[in-house]
Amino acid sequence: MKTALITGITGQDGSYLAEFLLEQGYRVYGLVRRSSTINFERISHIQNQIEFIQGDLSDQNSLAEAIRLSKPGEIYNLAGTSFIPACIEQPALTAESTALGVTRLLEAIRLTKPDVKFYQASSSEVFGNATECPQHEDTPLAPRNHYGSAKAYAHWVTLFYRQTHRLFACIGVCYNHESPRRGIEFLPRKVSHGVAKIKLGKTDELRLGNLEAKRDWGFAGDYTRAMWLMLQQNRPDTYIIATGVLHSVKELVEIAFNYVGLNDKEYVISDPKYFRPEDKPLLVGDWSKAKSVLGWKPEVTFHELVEMMVKADLANHAG
Repeated sequence: MKTALITGITGQDGSYLAEFLLEQGYRVYGLVRRSSTINFERISHIQNQIEFIQGDLSDQNSLAEAIRLSKPGEIYNLAGTSFIPACIEQPALTAESTALGVTRLLEAIRLTKPDVKFYQASSSEVFGNATECPQHEDTPLAPRNHYGSAKAYAHWVTLFYRQTHRLFACIGVCYNHESPRRGIEFLPRKVSHGVAKIKLGKTDELRLGNLEAKRDWGFAGDYTRAMWLMLQQNRPDTYIIATGVLHSVKELVEIAFNYVGLNDKEYVISDPKYFRPEDKPLLVGDWSKAKSVLGWKPEVTFHELVEMMVKADLANHAG
């Protein structure tokens, strides 16, 4: 039986990856922090199929112990704060978990089980000040915020361990990926949640920022499948995981309101309070390498993704 250890297993990506690996017949271990307030909501339906080990990316000894206990063939590092405003408010914590935590995990792997296959979750934010569009695997890293900087550090240190210590260490540079399990603080979920509340008469407005802002949005379930495919290859590498298509916030809003039969113009307010001081250059990924090497492609369309999220939030509010 194949065995995998997942950090960040209670998050959006961790939950979809755990589901997928269980379907493939894996024995799945999840690393969870020593806390009495762990939120298992996203994995409650599969919780009894997962074996949990306490550990923390701030404690290298706990990571080494988790590897010794689980003896994984694959490790997926999905842990860390990803909500950019929170990263700006807590820059040191972001660096500690998202940057240095990866170093500790890689070092624990090197010393404990160097034959393991490792996946590092990178982000399109490493290309924050990109000078080319779309971005590809050789686009220079140019982060412009704390989160992007921490991810860029993790990106480079993973490459270092791949090249210097010969670890099987893959990097997936994932662009924005959403789902009904996304935190409500993220824009697409804020929209689907707000639309559901309006449809059910629980509120009468939805305040958003710049409706013309554009993103490369995909479905989280598709992206976690790409993570697994990377570790099934004969050699480690770096891959862009994206849809290659930009959609505006306005499109997102229109699809969501159309799904419930309402006119978005009657409810949506573009509030300057939610405008970012300086919006990023267009971040859109060229995923042709993932297609040719991994045989991967995004299967859920943007339209389907938005409707999926609204449908789920309608069910949540109605219940």
